[in-house]
Amino acid sequence: MNNNSQRLTTHVKIKKLHEDAVIPKYARELDAGFDLVAIEDTLIAPGESAKIPTGLAFALPEGYELQVRPRSGIGAKTKLRLSNAPGTVDAGYRGEVCVLIDNIRFVSNERGTECFDASEKTITVEQEVDKHSYLIRKGDRIAQGVIAQVPMALFEVVDELDETERGSGGFGSSGIQG
Repeated sequence: MNNNSQRLTTHVKIKKLHEDAVIPKYARELDAGFDLVAIEDTLIAPGESAKIPTGLAFALPEGYELQVRPRSGIGAKTKLRLSNAPGTVDAGYRGEVCVLIDNIRFVSNERGTECFDASEKTITVEQEVDKHSYLIRKGDRIAQGVIAQVPMALFEVVDELDETERGSGGFGSSGIQG
């Protein structure tokens, strides 16, 4: 990073809970997210969800969270989706960070020894599976993490809220045309 950088930084302690855990790193200098990597093979059948372990625990500073977000390439190329995107890891949590992934392909009931990997390539596996299954492999970059500041809200109960142009319009109230 250049010496004139105004980028906000914070120290985050990480504990490896598994020998194969990969310490996060940013792929490029200006990236907002760092990769979270699977530490074991996990097969996800169509219509099912899986909890993918990363083998890492984080000690986030007070006032921060770790957001677990999808990787754009997986979202664009596959039918794998993060169940709770973005997932939140609170500053007080010290357990293993896992990534919840859904396979939203339809169940075909066509069985065989081929399925897809996380880049949508057809691969051969040892067991018989639904052909629309995905195999997340140990070492796959499965999600990205973003460290974000989180202000603590101080709630105040009032009788009236201030007026805005939008008001109470929600869920499509602004339309889809520009």
